[in-house]
Amino acid sequence: MATFNPNELVRLSDTDEVTLDPDADIRGRKVVDSAGEDLGKVHDLLVDQTTNKVRALVVNHGHLLEKTTSAIPVDAVTRITADEVVIDQNKDRIGGAPAYDPTLVYDEGYYVDVYDYYGYSPYWYDEYVYPAYPYYV
Repeated sequence: MATFNPNELVRLSDTDEVTLDPDADIRGRKVVDSAGEDLGKVHDLLVDQTTNKVRALVVNHGHLLEKTTSAIPVDAVTRITADEVVIDQNKDRIGGAPAYDPTLVYDEGYYVDVYDYYGYSPYWYDEYVYPAYPYYV
């Protein structure tokens, strides 16, 4: 297993970086599950600065009176359209996800919990394979 390097992971909005293709920036797009149910919106992207790969979406979800923010591994993304990001998790699963806390951006334990919750291998493990789609640089 490779070692987690927390200094590599940052919110895209906290950098001067941009996507090569402005249409590839999915921030602000609606997030839906495979059944088409609205889950929330992509608030930000967590990017590995060493590899320039998106590792997670920061998604605002919930209803008007109770908004929650969660980090969802990029591995959950199955399709991206001009208006939506489709993920392989359902509304109930997202509703119970570990809440995203920007103060935990450098906490390995938090990311282990997130990846475990969604059923994916953490990106810093040797056996991890970056998803073929979507691919961002």
